[in-house]
Amino acid sequence: PQGRSKKRSRKHQRFMERRAVLEQKGLLSPHGHLGTQTPKVGLEANGTTALCCDKVPKPKGIMSSSLSPSASPDSIARHHSVLLSQENGSSKRVRTSSLVLRPGKYVAIDCEMVGTGPQGKLSELARCSVVNYEGDVIYDKYVRPELPVVDYRTRWSGITKQHMKNAIPFKAAQAEILKILKDKIVVGHAIHNDFQALKYFHPKDKTRDTSQSPVLKKKAGLPIRANVSLKNLARHLLHKKIQGGCQGHSSVEDAQTAMELYRLVEVQWEKELAHSLPPRPPSPITDPPAADSSQYLDDQYWPTELMASSL
Repeated sequence: PQGRSKKRSRKHQRFMERRAVLEQKGLLSPHGHLGTQTPKVGLEANGTTALCCDKVPKPKGIMSSSLSPSASPDSIARHHSVLLSQENGSSKRVRTSSLVLRPGKYVAIDCEMVGTGPQGKLSELARCSVVNYEGDVIYDKYVRPELPVVDYRTRWSGITKQHMKNAIPFKAAQAEILKILKDKIVVGHAIHNDFQALKYFHPKDKTRDTSQSPVLKKKAGLPIRANVSLKNLARHLLHKKIQGGCQGHSSVEDAQTAMELYRLVEVQWEKELAHSLPPRPPSPITDPPAADSSQYLDDQYWPTELMASSL
């Protein structure tokens, strides 16, 4: 015990010497503590000059009110969960949380297909529409299939032979569309059909399919396992009619509707997604272990140049 006591006394003596060096260099006020920044001059109520110290700056990596452009879907989902715990879940907060999360990362897509191949049973892309978070159209073009069209499916697709006159080739459209979808969170209804028509696979963690969302089905009062159409969800939750008349579907309207549905429940959706993610390993930056101040007596916490000058 006496040996440990002497060793600790020597550590404390070096600690006091190094503290004196910091005070001489003006990096620490005489009555300050380790970890504080250079004092700033402020005015007290009586007009006299006083010293005040800022709080220790937040280390990089701690979650803030916004995310970096390279944030992963995992980070986005967890950030949504944090936001939900801080907010009251009102519709106003739903919109605010997404604006914090950069709405430019979100797009909604819908495709219309025509029949090709034997008896027109093969579905190929004939129109693709993409809208942004606000529902503004950022892409809407007719696409010429690789095989001859056998069935235009006009009643559902709204596509006619006339539309194919100025349509662009499938390969060109595919390149343009995939460039838009890259690194985006893509919203859609039964979106696997759209990706299939594009001959493309989008990462599952960046896909939001409104036809598979339990949150939307609960809100609409529908069974969780029910196959629900975009038309029915729009009627129940948005109180709007879509896909009416004999002109076929509008891919722009369907994409906008899917985005509206997503925005309606987005915070809850992302919260549940965050809970379904595997637990995040502790970070030495954001999850520092509890420690008492005595550890800062160790040599490892002192810059080399300060140690040299204190000897």
